[in-house]
Amino acid sequence: MNWDQVEGKWKQTKGTFREKWGKLTDDDLEVIAGKREQLVGRLQERYGFAREEAEKQADVFVKGLSDQVKSAKAHH
Repeated sequence: MNWDQVEGKWKQTKGTFREKWGKLTDDDLEVIAGKREQLVGRLQERYGFAREEAEKQADVFVKGLSDQVKSAKAHH
């Protein structure tokens, strides 16, 4: 999955972001709305990550989302 897909499917994927980063609030998730820059900023705030680390974690997670979404659909 890429960031454009995440933004387009935010309602379906935001729960997965909440599972990964439990410190994100509902307000955070509303602001993020699938946008990379917003997520990176919130990860820096909530977890104290350096920008580079937040970007890396966000990108790795989004790359892995495709597999999670596919396996979730397979189980339904």
